[in-house]
Amino acid sequence: MASAALLLPLCAASPAGAADPRPAPATGLQRAFAAAAAESHVPQSVLLGVSYLQSRWDAHAGAPSVTGGYGPMHLTDARTALTAASPRGRSARDMRGDSVRPTRRPARFPDVRVPSDAQLPARLKTLPKAARLTGLSPAALRTDPAANIAGGAALLAAAQRALGEPLSADPADWYGAVARFTGADDTATAAAYADDVYRVLRSGEARTTDAGQTVALAARPDLVPRTAPLHGAGLRTLAAADAECPATVSCEWIPAPHERFGADDYGNHDLADRPASPPVRYIVVHDTEGGWDGVLSSVQDPTYVSWNYSLRSTDGHIAQHVKAKDVAWHAGNWYVNSTSVGLEHEGFLARPDAWFTESMYRASARLVTYLAGKYGVPLDRQHILGHDNVPGPSSANIPGMHTDPGPFWDWRHYFELLGRPFEATPAGEGAMVTIRPDYAANRPAYTDCGGQGVACAAHGSGDVRLYSDHDEKSALVKDVGDGSAPTTGVNDVSSRASTGQQYAVADRWGDWTAIWYLGRKAWFRNPADRPAAVPATGRVVTPKEGRDSVPVYGRAYPEAGAYPAGVPVQALSPLPYTLPKGQKYVAGDEVPGEYYYAVTFDGAPHRLVTGAERYYEIQYGHRVAFVRASDVTVGPAT
Repeated sequence: MASAALLLPLCAASPAGAADPRPAPATGLQRAFAAAAAESHVPQSVLLGVSYLQSRWDAHAGAPSVTGGYGPMHLTDARTALTAASPRGRSARDMRGDSVRPTRRPARFPDVRVPSDAQLPARLKTLPKAARLTGLSPAALRTDPAANIAGGAALLAAAQRALGEPLSADPADWYGAVARFTGADDTATAAAYADDVYRVLRSGEARTTDAGQTVALAARPDLVPRTAPLHGAGLRTLAAADAECPATVSCEWIPAPHERFGADDYGNHDLADRPASPPVRYIVVHDTEGGWDGVLSSVQDPTYVSWNYSLRSTDGHIAQHVKAKDVAWHAGNWYVNSTSVGLEHEGFLARPDAWFTESMYRASARLVTYLAGKYGVPLDRQHILGHDNVPGPSSANIPGMHTDPGPFWDWRHYFELLGRPFEATPAGEGAMVTIRPDYAANRPAYTDCGGQGVACAAHGSGDVRLYSDHDEKSALVKDVGDGSAPTTGVNDVSSRASTGQQYAVADRWGDWTAIWYLGRKAWFRNPADRPAAVPATGRVVTPKEGRDSVPVYGRAYPEAGAYPAGVPVQALSPLPYTLPKGQKYVAGDEVPGEYYYAVTFDGAPHRLVTGAERYYEIQYGHRVAFVRASDVTVGPAT
């Protein structure tokens, strides 16, 4: 039946009922939604809403998501995707980042094996089920958007029938089927997903997809779903009592072990009393570089590292592992670890087409909004950091710092979901800029995807490339702390500025703008008709009068005199960078020098050492850094 529907003229299709308003522009993709809805007797708005939560209606040219989901409906075929991708396991360097007590450094975890069909959960094999329901080939469901949409409609209709519900024309009657669409096996996750779909149905959406198709969903602000059908679906109940999450997400408690092993070693996090001691100042966004089951296995290994939360791509489900009061080992910089909460998102940095789902972006944004409100963390790029923005704590650590979530994480969309979009200030050509390229249209070339020197697939990116002069033939900006020549490698952050980051303007030349970056001018193309940055206002620091340069640090530690007896003094070792005279760098918080001394399994002897020395966090390069307040002058950017 679905095969026949795809052969009908798409322009002749109509919505599946008077209660479902007809969306506007009749592009090919919009007509495909109408045809599939009519054929499977699913309200067109429900089909559009589910697809938006999965992919924002993008087809990604048939490439699979991070969990093997294909097409606008994100139909999952994990075995096919994993077989093609040859996935790798996670690796861990010293994610604790404190030389007083370095963590055990486990060897690389075994490579991820391609599971059998029986080993895969239902949420990772919705595409084969759609093929059985429609008679369409798996290849068509993976690569043809119209077929993919037909498969998604068939899955929704099958879920509605399985719940004993009629194929109603009223979108309010489809809550249970929507909740079951992703294959989630617990009530909380299924309900949270359905709630998100119905938020989209109430608000409406319209956008141009990655294939240039305009799709629209009319708003239904008065729509109230009938939730009763989900309660009889027989899904499991989550162990969520101990989890610290907002009520608007599905969340469970899967604790990371705080255990002794060996003679005097322990893992995989430290006890603390945050935000009283130490405070919480940052939230760090990571990607997992592995699939959900492997990630959960890793974080439950006491010899491995830890993070506070994991987020699943198929449906936005969240697992918490370390209480926010305690310190997880995730960032590779002890100062940042002790003052941050770490979030791991299911995904892969060096696979640009392995896209993140909208449901995960939204769940993450709700979690971050909740944490930021609870701990007073400002929603900006000085406080919501990528792992790739965390500085090396010392010179020796710089080359080994991680680079996730990478240039394909959509910071612009993420901050829109956080309710803090990156807006231009009415300053015209001001003294500061916020990096803000058009994610979809901004496609710098990257290499090292799938192997050294291998070109990455062309893909939207939130990063702009930085040059030593106003010429794309000039050399890329070099990071002297990295010790190697700059490249276009996807893991090389030496010559990249990321969406939302702010810099002081150093110069302009035609379509080019220069910023102060890593102690020099760094140029990027910024034409007026396709801007890569917008004007901003804020504070900047510059060396005090009479200083040729001032040192830059990777952590804000106290002066030697602040340490009590029994706590070893931490060296104020500057990084191999300076802030030269005449240069300006955007300032974040002014903070006291702090060191959280925690080297024992028992949390009782842990101490927060606070000094009189104060620091400013600055946006120094791609990563943040710190300068002593006594070395600089701070004032408005002019």
